[in-house]
Amino acid sequence: MSTILHSQDAATQDRLPKRPDVLAHVAGNVRALRAERGLSQDALAAQADVSRRMISGIESGEANVSLSTLDRLAQALDVSFSRLVRPPDMRDNSRIDSLAWRGISDDSRATLLGTVPAAREAELWTWSLGADEVYPAEADAADWHEMLYVMQGVLTVERDGEAPSRVAAGDFLIFTSDRPYLFANREADPVRFVRNVVF
Repeated sequence: MSTILHSQDAATQDRLPKRPDVLAHVAGNVRALRAERGLSQDALAAQADVSRRMISGIESGEANVSLSTLDRLAQALDVSFSRLVRPPDMRDNSRIDSLAWRGISDDSRATLLGTVPAAREAELWTWSLGADEVYPAEADAADWHEMLYVMQGVLTVERDGEAPSRVAAGDFLIFTSDRPYLFANREADPVRFVRNVVF
């Protein structure tokens, strides 16, 4: 299951550059936004279609949470995904640079670099997937689009009802993400790619 980074263990901290604890930002942001809107944890849980226990765990910084759950929370709070994960004192989203997902492999991670306004927003990410790593994603709204550019390796993108797309280094893929899809590394070497989400 895909989750945002909770905290970095000592071994991981030695290998990766120091990054803020995204879940701590999410905890404070969700708590503050919920209070601003006068919502109880139960009310927010109902609006976001998640359990009250999940809301409590997120606000205490103790729950790992999927990116799709964060999307639902953002929608329920009427804010962008980036507003939930950025440091609370950040003035804009031009340089978030936060590790937002880590897979099973040490080579598998996603970093939200920043966003700019679009119809709603456009997100810029760097992703990497280790051998045999898969990241499943739920369907987005009809006006959401994915723009992928592969820098290293071969990325396989599988979308409901379509043949898989293999995107090799130097190539790109653009698609509407209104159906469930997944990113997969079916090769022995890691794949690295840039991901733009436009909505």
